[in-house]
Amino acid sequence: MDYEALRFIWWVLIGVLLIGFVVTDGFDMGVASLLKVIGRSNEERRVMINSIAPHWDGNQVWLITAAGALFAAWPTVYAASFSGFYFAMMLTLFALFLRPIGFEYRAKIDSPEWRDRWDWALTAGSAIPALIFGVAFGNLLQGVPFHFDDILRLHYTGSFWALLNPFALLVGVFSLLMIVNHGAVYLQLKTEGELLQRSERLASVLGVVCAALFVLCGFWLWVGIDGYVVTSVMDTQAASQPTTKTVEVVAGAWFNNYQQWPLLWLLPVLGVLSFVASAWFSRMARHAWAFVSSGAAMAMVLMTTGVTMFPFLMPSSSVPSHSLTMWDATASETSLFIMFIVACLFVPLVLAYTAWGYFVMRGRLNEQHIRDNSHSLY
Repeated sequence: MDYEALRFIWWVLIGVLLIGFVVTDGFDMGVASLLKVIGRSNEERRVMINSIAPHWDGNQVWLITAAGALFAAWPTVYAASFSGFYFAMMLTLFALFLRPIGFEYRAKIDSPEWRDRWDWALTAGSAIPALIFGVAFGNLLQGVPFHFDDILRLHYTGSFWALLNPFALLVGVFSLLMIVNHGAVYLQLKTEGELLQRSERLASVLGVVCAALFVLCGFWLWVGIDGYVVTSVMDTQAASQPTTKTVEVVAGAWFNNYQQWPLLWLLPVLGVLSFVASAWFSRMARHAWAFVSSGAAMAMVLMTTGVTMFPFLMPSSSVPSHSLTMWDATASETSLFIMFIVACLFVPLVLAYTAWGYFVMRGRLNEQHIRDNSHSLY
């Protein structure tokens, strides 16, 4: 297995980790974001919280694993992104801090005001990261203002407020609604009665809205956002050196891969169809199929983004030739190979344990169950 193959394998594996995070942690972030939207009483909100209680912390491990893999496989990308998006990252982390303490402290005091504040904390702790993740991807597609100096020190020349541009905010709203829709679809699997009916009605609308926003984001990218293209010959076997290539910013360049491999158009098309299918299955009360369709739609969105940008990982709007690609921003060949062996050993174990956990905790919750176990549940 040569260096080129290992680089491509880790591009795929990190994509898989991100999809795992969005599909699993996405539904519990979506459910928490809906606490004050469709939860009309304390018992209904407790049903919602306990529907994700066995899984939310395990799901969040996907994010930690993806960040760790990014640090190990693409250290230059890790450094550039955490420098460029520093304040956004800190805002995300502080929002995520609200989730564990919200789950644990919400029921500590029997007071409506106390519970209401923690409900808002859980909502903010889930909705803010979902929005910021989308904003980050919106900025990646436009290019991030960074460059390297003569001794390869990285310099970020942008600001936090510059990240909040119209296209990035549109992608952020799309990301938030996509995750909220996934949470509503998950509640269809875990709830009963009026809460189930509200989840069905909400998901039957949000699925169509997400499909429309996905198309709108793609259209804006096509007509309004210039893409990046490598114009020099790259040695995919050479050691990582991100400043030796030539990159040009060209209108429509983000769609070059689709012109070269037309079958890639299946990814965005399947994404749109999956969103519509999740809405239709929600309306028809086909809850399991609605959840599968929603998860498939989110996976298609991430895969579409990946193949659109390929081989770029983090384009530079300041000095395009300093953009980071999967061929010149990776760790050493030895590091990638050792990581690959570890992934082959442990990823199947993690997936098996996760599947077993979901199987054991299957079944629906209702308000009567909450009343009968009020002291042992959140």
